[in-house]
Amino acid sequence: MQHQPSEPIGIFDSGIGGLTVANAIIRALPNEDIIYFGDTAHLPYGEKSADAIRYYALRIAKFLLERHCKMVVIACNSASSAAYRVLLEFFKGQALFVNVVDPLVESVAARRFHKVGVIATKATIQSGIYEQQLLHLQPGLEVRPLATPLLAPMIEEGFVHNEVSQVVLESYLGHEQLRGIEALLLACTHYPLIKPEIEAFFKNQVEVFDSTDVVAAEVKRKLSEHQLLNDRRRHAHRFFVSDYTPTFEHTTRIFYREEISLEHYAMW
Repeated sequence: MQHQPSEPIGIFDSGIGGLTVANAIIRALPNEDIIYFGDTAHLPYGEKSADAIRYYALRIAKFLLERHCKMVVIACNSASSAAYRVLLEFFKGQALFVNVVDPLVESVAARRFHKVGVIATKATIQSGIYEQQLLHLQPGLEVRPLATPLLAPMIEEGFVHNEVSQVVLESYLGHEQLRGIEALLLACTHYPLIKPEIEAFFKNQVEVFDSTDVVAAEVKRKLSEHQLLNDRRRHAHRFFVSDYTPTFEHTTRIFYREEISLEHYAMW
């Protein structure tokens, strides 16, 4: 692998939820340029088979590597659980890879809780990836996973901090599966946007973890380890989507916290 510090970081997700991770990376590493790809033609990945997700991930990673990305960040829990190992093998030595599962699991396991909950899409929960990795790092931990499929589309439609989101959240978070937990993992990149509401539901008695800042820290650590941190600020960010509608432009402001321009790339 021969890369230069000035080359961009590639980030991809099934849609625009991964912009929460992209934003955290830019805040942590303001000198870095990013190329973001949102596979809006196939969202949500949470409803797709593992084989389909692996196919999409391979094609998108190839797209990012063709644009000389020194690192590829899989900013999607469904893709991280289904495709991370495949990407490592297929593109061995061509770039650095970071997923959103490992950094989050490691940060939670280090705290030595007794009972933790995990909320995510159906695909992520069915993969069992969080339960497997948490138990590997902390045998005996009680892990309580719960699929919450309505949350991601609800957030993308802008239903946050209102009566609709409150009713849906109370239905999920009040489920007996989450009773008595000490910590909750938000295993979807959409969920940081409703983290305050989740913390409020539990009256701040449950520690709530999301992947944004821990992934940004892992990106910084890996780039530093390989001497690939950029020291020149250019801000040549590019944001691609595989399918475009004007509503995506509006929704990106919710996830990225500032206005960005989307480029349509008809990959499929």
